[in-house]
Amino acid sequence: MTVLAKPVFSHRHLLGIEGLSRPDIEALLDLADEAVEVSRQVEKKRSVLRGRTLINLFFEPSTRTQSSFELAGKRLGADVMNMSVATSSVTKGETLIDTAATLNAMRPDLIVVRHHHSGAVQLLSRKVSCSVINAGDGSHEHPTQALLDALTIRRNKGRIDGLTIAICGDVAHSRVARSNMILLTQMGARVRVVGPSTLLPAGIERMGVEVHRSMESGIRDADIVMMLRLQRERMDGAFVPSLKEFARFYGLDEEKLKWAKPDALVMHPGPINRGVEIESAVADGPRSLINEQVEMGVAVRMAVLEALAQNLPNS
Repeated sequence: MTVLAKPVFSHRHLLGIEGLSRPDIEALLDLADEAVEVSRQVEKKRSVLRGRTLINLFFEPSTRTQSSFELAGKRLGADVMNMSVATSSVTKGETLIDTAATLNAMRPDLIVVRHHHSGAVQLLSRKVSCSVINAGDGSHEHPTQALLDALTIRRNKGRIDGLTIAICGDVAHSRVARSNMILLTQMGARVRVVGPSTLLPAGIERMGVEVHRSMESGIRDADIVMMLRLQRERMDGAFVPSLKEFARFYGLDEEKLKWAKPDALVMHPGPINRGVEIESAVADGPRSLINEQVEMGVAVRMAVLEALAQNLPNS
């Protein structure tokens, strides 16, 4: 009987998609495929992380990401601690470096960090001796979201290479968009970004994507239409005339979806602003993968934790 070797992932941290090779990404997606099957069984527990400690450190509110990392850690047998920053010493003036030193003294094996400043997770990773996973830092990256999106696409379309994928809406403020652009182009997809000029970052063409300012041209014949949340909490000015105007020109409804391929599928990282970037009829319709993305989120986070745990010291 031949025993299949586990996919090789040699990185100590997962701070972003940038820096990962195509084999790195494929290894994580293959592990996540296995995790999907585990999660669909009655007995979901594994012992991969038995004896390991996982700390979830979230400086921003999160429902999907934090809960899925918690569930992923527990399904792999880890001891999981969710650190509430709102009631921690951070609110009393403790710096990120002090927080890192305090957590490091507790000897965790893995720390999952979400922070409102770009680059904060990378800084923290230099101050601890364990593995660090970026759960979203400012407008920089959100690597596990891009991985779960890629897994969802691959399981539904059978491939990523050669697909046309339109990422629509508030691209400028979206760490999800940045991570997806890096990953999907790395995997051979034709990536388009769609939005008004005010919501497209300067120099975005250098990321190897097509830029469209019209929904009709942007999603024309697309295989996947990925909508983004309007990130009003990160805006310090008037980027759109009004929500009604944005919804009229850039919100996805059933009429606009007709421009995409007949078998095109719809995605959204959540949370959804219904009636703004996407109509309920589309979000809840037969072509929507939104709920499946949530399921894939747990599987991908299990895969990332398992992959990093393979490189942790055993003594």
